Amino acid sequence: MQLLHNPRCSKSREALSELNALGHSPEVRLYLEDPLSADEITALLAMIDIAALDLVRQKEPLWAELCQGRALSAAQIIEHLAAHPQLIERPILIHQGKAAIGRPFARLLTIL
Repeated sequence: MQLLHNPRCSKSREALSELNALGHSPEVRLYLEDPLSADEITALLAMIDIAALDLVRQKEPLWAELCQGRALSAAQIIEHLAAHPQLIERPILIHQGKAAIGRPFARLLTIL
């Protein structure tokens, strides 16, 4: 079990706290310091079963700068996420070949 975690994010801190309260001790990956590769992001998208754009924090000003109002291919989005991990939705729990974005936290429970 691995939690893609940003300790400055309240939702990410909440997820880690709730998982610990449930008796789980996930491996914590500080993905801003240890970014995911494009291949890891591609695998993550398959585990969550979402489109690349659904993994993007689309309200971030950086995203607007990068896409400049144009539609991007999945490959382009994945490359941007690999280069700019702060654009990745959080928190994300990976467990037994499945993954879920913890917004809301209850979504994480679906893969436990």
